[in-house]
Amino acid sequence: MITADLNTIALTEFTAKSKPGQKCKAAFPLLAVHGTSASAAVYIELAPGNELGRHTDSAEETLLVLEGEVEATVGDESGRLAKGQLAVVPRMVPHNLKNLGQDTARVLGFFGGANNIVATFDEVWLPTNTNTVDTSQMQ
Repeated sequence: MITADLNTIALTEFTAKSKPGQKCKAAFPLLAVHGTSASAAVYIELAPGNELGRHTDSAEETLLVLEGEVEATVGDESGRLAKGQLAVVPRMVPHNLKNLGQDTARVLGFFGGANNIVATFDEVWLPTNTNTVDTSQMQ
């Protein structure tokens, strides 16, 4: 059995190089490196007012809000999502999340049909100094 504990997972803090409000803490608790064969998951925390940043993913993603309230933008559509609500992001459709609340928003993204994901952001991230997250490079 493959398991992950979101309560103890080590998160990396990312900040957009040229956009201070694009800032998050994130980790991939489930990936091929952990033993998955056709799925993956990303865990994201957004402080009040911060956004994840517009990007595309190489696989379809289902977003589940665990805590807080976010504005989800998928393609040309935007809407509010609160605790317990879901949104589907089709493969390669630009999307973003922004925390609308006063507390940290926590979101879990599930990727089906792929255990390695490539996310390409409009902005360059620090500390990685790239706009691409390629989970096949993670250990």
